[in-house]
Amino acid sequence: MRVAIFTDIYAPWGSGGIASSIKAQKLELEKLGHEVVVFCPGFDAREKNIVNVPSHRWLRINKSVVAKRPGVVEEFVLRKFPDFMKFDVVHVHYEASCSLAGTRLARRFGLPLVQTMHGREDMAIALNVSHPFKYITASLMNYMHSKYLPHSIRIKRDKFQAPTCMRAKMWELMVNQAECADVVITPSRHFARKLEHYGVSRPFVLVSNGVSSELVQAEFSERKLEDGAVLKMIWNSRLSREKRILPFLQAVAMLNRPYLLHVYGDGNEMKAAKKYVAEHGLKVKFYGMCKREKILRSMAEAHLSVLASYNFDNQPMTLLEAEATGLPVFFCDPNMLEIVPTDSYIIAGGPEAVAMAIALENFESAKIAKMSRQMLKNRAKVLQEAQVGDLLSAYKLAMGKRPQAC
Repeated sequence: MRVAIFTDIYAPWGSGGIASSIKAQKLELEKLGHEVVVFCPGFDAREKNIVNVPSHRWLRINKSVVAKRPGVVEEFVLRKFPDFMKFDVVHVHYEASCSLAGTRLARRFGLPLVQTMHGREDMAIALNVSHPFKYITASLMNYMHSKYLPHSIRIKRDKFQAPTCMRAKMWELMVNQAECADVVITPSRHFARKLEHYGVSRPFVLVSNGVSSELVQAEFSERKLEDGAVLKMIWNSRLSREKRILPFLQAVAMLNRPYLLHVYGDGNEMKAAKKYVAEHGLKVKFYGMCKREKILRSMAEAHLSVLASYNFDNQPMTLLEAEATGLPVFFCDPNMLEIVPTDSYIIAGGPEAVAMAIALENFESAKIAKMSRQMLKNRAKVLQEAQVGDLLSAYKLAMGKRPQAC
């Protein structure tokens, strides 16, 4: 099978998270003998079959390179691949320029199109754009998106997921991106239900994100925490408002038990987070962006992996990587209960800092060993090699359907 993948973020610009899962998909498909070409912006293309599409030289979003407008990307791809119509399936991962170009090319040549819906773009705008500009930003993004793909579905404010006009605009963008596909992949059931609620009629296939087996070759032992010992926690996510690093640091400031927090990642909250830690004398170490191998070594020595986001993540790689390494997890979003094994987590009673502090302060130390055993028992399930069969099923379903008009 010949597969074209279009993504606006790819390793190393996204050194972890979804970017690493997409890379793992490519590697697993290639192991099975399929030809995979990844089209993405700003990548140092030493890896085989990576096509670096035209990108803005200086523009960065969350430190990721941004592709030029879809028309420019399409023309470039067709110059490089005049036989583009010979791809068997096109797999698109996002809703920005490079991904829009992939969607348009698939529709142009009548190729089967699979769309993976990863992100809550409504929450990204709600949390990262200052108040006077939220609606303006969402309206502009919605308008630009509608210039490249038709918006047959209109979303109005409601009490479900779109309580503001701004969020309704972003949901409209997301559902119309999905509606252009022949098959829609979601990594979690709860996100699929939300897309269906807003009118996406295409078939859904649940395909979990996956951790590359190459990153977890080492054996990981059961974690144990003795009474009174230092609780070692690891933050392995962006330092951004939607990931809620500051509310978690506020929770840490309330702890009486001994602790140490290692923070890996970067983002628009790094400066504020470091300032808060310094002002409150917290036992927190910042490492910035690091290679996955270093982070995994740190995870091997930790007791808890932390995810503080709420109503934003659909299936965070933070939790999957923790499971792959036998590391118990802490979170506050009940949607994450779908993702982690039973008895492998500590969940806060709510998203507030005080609720997180209470959960961290009051759990019994002996629980860490039990949770770790559960993670180790299930670790093989989150490897990409365990998900590639579901991915191929989605491709075959799309190939068996008549390509949709868009």
